[in-house]
Amino acid sequence: MRKILFGVIITLFVLYTFKYCGDREEDKIVLQESSVLIQEQIQNVGKLIVTEGHFSEVFNYKSSKDIFGDLFSVEKKALIVVNADVTIAYDLSKIEYELNEAEKTLTILSIPKEEVKIHPDLEYYDVQADYLNPFEAKDYNDIKNTVNVMLTKKIEASDLKANAKNRLISELSKFYILTNSLGWTLKYNTQPVQSAKDLQSIKL
Repeated sequence: MRKILFGVIITLFVLYTFKYCGDREEDKIVLQESSVLIQEQIQNVGKLIVTEGHFSEVFNYKSSKDIFGDLFSVEKKALIVVNADVTIAYDLSKIEYELNEAEKTLTILSIPKEEVKIHPDLEYYDVQADYLNPFEAKDYNDIKNTVNVMLTKKIEASDLKANAKNRLISELSKFYILTNSLGWTLKYNTQPVQSAKDLQSIKL
């Protein structure tokens, strides 16, 4: 009787061992699949999130040059019509992140700063210059630099950057939805993200 009971115990122990090892192997596979899925999602959104804007401006350029000391000066001027396309983008392929399979956490370590690109189209009207003070390459460079400074100020005063950040938060929300559905935790640096709304408070 003891031999039978001992045999039953051994059999149950062997079956339990196989089941336990099988469950652990299955959990490990699921964990690895979740990790791969998260990495693929990050790669899928590794593209530019672009906000586009258009600015128009009329700019007066004037420059004078003293001739023969300060006896008299020669002036040159032009009327410039500026039409500029502006793009603001985040290159999400540069996101730095860390996956911790043991703790089931996806930690976003850093997000790249926005990239602002200005594409101005300048049209010159009423160009007036003198033989002694002609338009030169330096004048055109000065005009372009002045236009870029002017447009940069307009961009800062507009809502383009806010719109770009909203697009960014929309993409990051996908990370939260995915990790949450897999039973993982999303963190930004050391702060856990408890809801999609928490992403709104991210300071870039």
